[in-house]
Amino acid sequence: MSLALRGRPARRRSLIGGLALAAFALTGMTSVATAAEDVAAFPSKPIRFIVPYPPGGPLDTMARMLAEKVRGPLGQAVIVENKAGAGGNIGADMVARAQPDGYTLVMGAVATHAINPWLFNNLPYDPVKDFEAVALVASVPNVLVINVDFAKKNNIESLKDLIAYAKAHPGALNYGSGGNGSAGHLSGELLKARAGIAAEHIPYQGAAPAQLALLSGQSDFMFDNLAASAPLIKDGKVKALAVTTVKRSPLLQDVPTVIEAGIPDFDLETWFGVFTTAGVPKEIVAKLNAAYAQALSQDDVRQRLLTMGSEPQPTSSAAFADFVKSEMAKYKEVVKLSGASLN
Repeated sequence: MSLALRGRPARRRSLIGGLALAAFALTGMTSVATAAEDVAAFPSKPIRFIVPYPPGGPLDTMARMLAEKVRGPLGQAVIVENKAGAGGNIGADMVARAQPDGYTLVMGAVATHAINPWLFNNLPYDPVKDFEAVALVASVPNVLVINVDFAKKNNIESLKDLIAYAKAHPGALNYGSGGNGSAGHLSGELLKARAGIAAEHIPYQGAAPAQLALLSGQSDFMFDNLAASAPLIKDGKVKALAVTTVKRSPLLQDVPTVIEAGIPDFDLETWFGVFTTAGVPKEIVAKLNAAYAQALSQDDVRQRLLTMGSEPQPTSSAAFADFVKSEMAKYKEVVKLSGASLN
């Protein structure tokens, strides 16, 4: 066989290989172009907005208001779905496992992204690695409120008075919360540790039953979300002794902080914000962040946040991500201190 004939198969293989590489390159270029088009056209269909708690609470109410407000800048409907359970873990995990295309969001909170990682032994998601932080919505102080009859009977007018009573009557106090590992529970345990007092914790199935227990005198005090307690404080049904943040709340200017009462390093708040799935393109995250920032700047939204004791402070997605990491570090210590643990 001639050398020319022997060379043909080699040339044929070379040609086939070249065509395959060209096809692969073309496919890759097409995929990149398609991805770019998807980002540019986002959103081209309705967006799911998961609320990992039951309907009716402050977080759910705000999520629904924002869903309407971002519809304009995004040009698509944002559909709120309540997926409650396991302290918010079920709804959050749905978003962690969603397609990373920006069409599934979650209204995360201090529980889902800062407390639960240390509270649950088998959390199904990583609050940092499995999410893209989109926008912080609000940070709301918690407030220490006491049963008014108990306060009058024992001449308790301040947190210092409550601490003095606890030290004079070891084991006599109890406090309620919305459940083991809740923000109210952790705030109570932190107060006990920092003030050197004893108080029995009574967990209830949610903040509302805990409020009813306080009003009826079944519990002596509780740490509650300011948005939920504000009407009770205004009507004189409970007495506010201190807020848990570094600064006083604009809603309760006359109520000191826990730090002002002499308890150092006490800075806890209830916050919630929007997250999407890890891997969503940065351009899409930026679009979502801009839409929520625009919504948070509207007067009626700002007024709603003010009634909750929060001043809207729109942040970048990067700043929100850093905030979440700092909150995780804070609550790691607090959960360890409380000894709370859930399976």
